[in-house]
Amino acid sequence: MKVALTYNLKKKDPLKPLDYFSEYDSEETINSVITALKNKGHSVEAIDVDYPALFSYFKKNRVDMVFNIAEGKHGRFRESEVPAVLDYLNIPYTGSETFSLALALNKALTKKILKAENIPTPNFQLFVRGDEELSADLVFPLIVKPNCEGSAKGINKTNVVNSREDLFRKVRECIDIYRQEALVEEFIEGKELTVGILENGKTRVLPILEIDFSNCKKSGEYFYSWKMKEFQGNTELGLVPEFYCPARLDKDIEEKVKDVALRTHRAVGCLDISRTDIRLDKSNTPYVLEINPLPGLDPKESNFPIMAYAAGMKYDDLIEAILISASERKRLN
Repeated sequence: MKVALTYNLKKKDPLKPLDYFSEYDSEETINSVITALKNKGHSVEAIDVDYPALFSYFKKNRVDMVFNIAEGKHGRFRESEVPAVLDYLNIPYTGSETFSLALALNKALTKKILKAENIPTPNFQLFVRGDEELSADLVFPLIVKPNCEGSAKGINKTNVVNSREDLFRKVRECIDIYRQEALVEEFIEGKELTVGILENGKTRVLPILEIDFSNCKKSGEYFYSWKMKEFQGNTELGLVPEFYCPARLDKDIEEKVKDVALRTHRAVGCLDISRTDIRLDKSNTPYVLEINPLPGLDPKESNFPIMAYAAGMKYDDLIEAILISASERKRLN
């Protein structure tokens, strides 16, 4: 099969915030996906979506499938950019379609759908200006997040607040820096989990991954902040979470968590692959924090491959499974 890999390469720019390119992929991830596809017998051409002639490239070059890991370039619907071009040119690609990608990047809209589907998600309020009246239904502690960002951008330990003063300071800061609405939601203090869904012939819920932040006292980061994701494993900074896959859960709770993740995957309309972040409250109710239809595929550090390995898969098999799932959809259409 002739495959084009679309990606954004991680870079540095002193004029941009430190977390600006966090969603982009490293050279190691890009090369690992290319190698996996070649090992499975496919020919591969890698295309950075910063390439100015992306549209004309696909008009001039025939490919059987696009393996898409691109985050896009601009705006709150950026993850839909490459799929939108491919849809227009009638070129098949892996992963979710334009609507699901745009929806999942908007945390507040996603949460409205989850609530409509009776899927537990923390109570929330969206702040557009930063001076709205705080809803009386919200209970501290609260966490403040940019509404349309991924990879924990804009989130650190100071985003968890316990007072109105700190809340509104953080909301205004979020709006000013990220030029978008601030999502405020109740902070669920409990076990952090993430659940991968893989569709390869049948929909498969991978073993649940538990992230334990007990050893992160030095950093004070007890959840997946940007710093935790970017510098994970750094002992100097105290960013040393422990991973358990399968998670340390009773069978009943495990099944409940998997069911919630699968329902979230379907509610948002994801295809081929997704990863849902969940926290258990004190009564072991699984609350969906968000869903990522474009989860990271770094073979060593990303959560999704860790879950695939726990399911007995090798990295090459995971990449091939994503490709085959998309190919099957193409055949059926």
